[in-house]
Amino acid sequence: MATLADYGPEVRAEVKQVREVVSNLHQQLIKWNLVVWTAGNVSQRLHTADLMVIKPSGVRYENLTPNSMVVCDLEGNVVDGSEAPSSDTASHAYIYRNMPDVYGVVHTHSTYATAWAATGQNIPCGLTMMGDEFGGPVPVGPFRLIGSEAIGKGVVETLKKYPKSPAVLMQNHGPFTIGKDAEGAVKAAAMTEEVAHTMWAAKQLGEIIEIDQADIDKLNDRYQNVYGQH
Repeated sequence: MATLADYGPEVRAEVKQVREVVSNLHQQLIKWNLVVWTAGNVSQRLHTADLMVIKPSGVRYENLTPNSMVVCDLEGNVVDGSEAPSSDTASHAYIYRNMPDVYGVVHTHSTYATAWAATGQNIPCGLTMMGDEFGGPVPVGPFRLIGSEAIGKGVVETLKKYPKSPAVLMQNHGPFTIGKDAEGAVKAAAMTEEVAHTMWAAKQLGEIIEIDQADIDKLNDRYQNVYGQH
């Protein structure tokens, strides 16, 4: 089994940098009320090697440090770290192997997004910000048990049907989000909870007015290609 010492200085330097990024981003999950206790995790894939950095299993967020982050290969085998990796490691690894443009994955049990997952419902696209960020509804994925790559398979299968969405709500479990890096996946997790909460509130007032797909496509194109700094 390979260890981090088997990799060159460029890889080890990136591992050090990504450990800091991933450790710090876990604090963003707390800031945006996306996790409780030890639930949830962030990972980021390396550019210099087929490795990823992920949260250790069952460790409280206030005790996380860059050194406590675990380095795994894309089969989920530990390459460096003194702690056992997240119980979702195999699923993160499966997503990276099968979605080569993805370099960040986040899983949370945020309240409103998970409520939609518990009822097996897509979050309908009734907001322009949903068109911007998700390109349509936030889809529900299939029920899968924790501890293998089965959840990762469900995430990939679902997102292939909704290629513009960076989020999927795994039924009876919670949201998984992806990004071009871990920060992008954390942003998607925060946006998922925001629209889940708003669309839940809208349902209490009446029927949600869904946006036509043609308008969603225009919103998404503007947001992805024009909005912000370039």
